[in-house]
This record gives sequence, structure tokens and C-alpha cells, in this order.
Amino acid sequence: MSEQQGHFEMEPVSGEPVEVDGVYKNEWGREEKLNRGDVFPADPQLGTTEWELVQLDFDNHHEGTTDPRLVPKKETTALEAHLQHPRRHPDDTKENN
Repeated sequence: MSEQQGHFEMEPVSGEPVEVDGVYKNEWGREEKLNRGDVFPADPQLGTTEWELVQLDFDNHHEGTTDPRLVPKKETTALEAHLQHPRRHPDDTKENN
């Protein structure tokens, strides 16, 4: 049981279905990657054991480039702003004050 977390909750045991993809470790230290829908296996030597989630398995779709929305844009001139959209104009009030 999980006394160190401040509450008494049982970890999943062998024979129960896996709810989250990830790497699980049993109480004897054996780690195994399990997918959602699998069944927690029994230990070959010791039988039924508790399993603890050690690492979540997720796909972040990262391409290794910066999101284009986060790249600073250059200052636009009045002509460029007008060509992008007729009602878009740079803020000229800062320059006039």
C-alpha cells in the first residue's frame, strides 16, 4: 500500500487491466512496458504482485523546430500592413507623441 503518499490506496495487482500506457515496476523491481488494455502479468517466480507506474508513455509529435507563432516578427511598415489587410496599420501613435 502507499503509506508514503499520505493515503491508503492499493496499486494495481496482477490480473487487473492496465488503464494507462507506460512503464510499470512490480514490488520486486522488475520493470515492464505495458499498454492500455493489457493485463498486469504475474511474476514468474513469485506470482501475484502489485505494479506501480514509473513512467508515462506519450507521443509529443515534436519535430525539433520552434513553433512559428513564437518566432519574433520583423517590424512592418505602413505599406506592408496595408497589403496584408486594408484595415491593419502599425501603431503610429507612439512615434507622434
